[in-house]
Amino acid sequence: MTATKRIKIIFPVPLADNTRELVETQIPKALIDDRFSIEFVGSGEIVSMADSYYDMQLMEMAVIEAGIRSEAEGFDAVCINTMSDSGLYALRSRLSIPVLSAGESALYLASMLGQKFSIVTMWKKWFPLYRKTIKEYGLEHKLASVRSIEVRPDTQELLQGKEDIVFDKLLTQAKIAIEQDGADVIVLGSTTMHQSYNFLKDNLSIPVINPGQVAYKFSELFINLGLAQSKLAYPDPENLMGDSTFAKLGI
Repeated sequence: MTATKRIKIIFPVPLADNTRELVETQIPKALIDDRFSIEFVGSGEIVSMADSYYDMQLMEMAVIEAGIRSEAEGFDAVCINTMSDSGLYALRSRLSIPVLSAGESALYLASMLGQKFSIVTMWKKWFPLYRKTIKEYGLEHKLASVRSIEVRPDTQELLQGKEDIVFDKLLTQAKIAIEQDGADVIVLGSTTMHQSYNFLKDNLSIPVINPGQVAYKFSELFINLGLAQSKLAYPDPENLMGDSTFAKLGI
């Protein structure tokens, strides 16, 4: 069957060739409906670590710039591939096609699967972005904990070559979240952690959520159901002068 629907997946930093291969493996071909094709797109010209509010703002601008032309380019949906949900509301305002994101999709799904979820992540410097999204989505009452293994993330190599160290650390923190914090669902704290998903799923007795995959499948669902964001909630800008501004910035 020939794919008839296109989904742009925006990674929040530039994609080198070797990084692209690693990032693209988070969406296995078997998970992609035959009617859909996906295209991973890097954003910006600098590698942002989202380790500060300043860095998070740069990421917002980079993702917006990568997404604003998606509708004109013929895409049927945009999927933001980061738990920070960078640029989500801005792109929902700028575009008429559905715009989904990893953080919102994963956290709401976690809320459907259990009473309390825990986020297991790489380092504490990412905690502010979780506080931001959880507060915005009104999910404080669903959060059991955020736990970190304190291993500096690598947005270029991801977990490649670190599996023996990282996987066991993540498993330990997930078990603590379950046994001590009361979590009944575990959410991976970053799409860059997707290589640990199968290991954790196979070694835990509760649901584990891989944010990039969930956001992608929600994108398919929205297209199939003919749904997109409400323009009462996300009104169109009066003019599009900002498009050229973002292009000039080259974030």
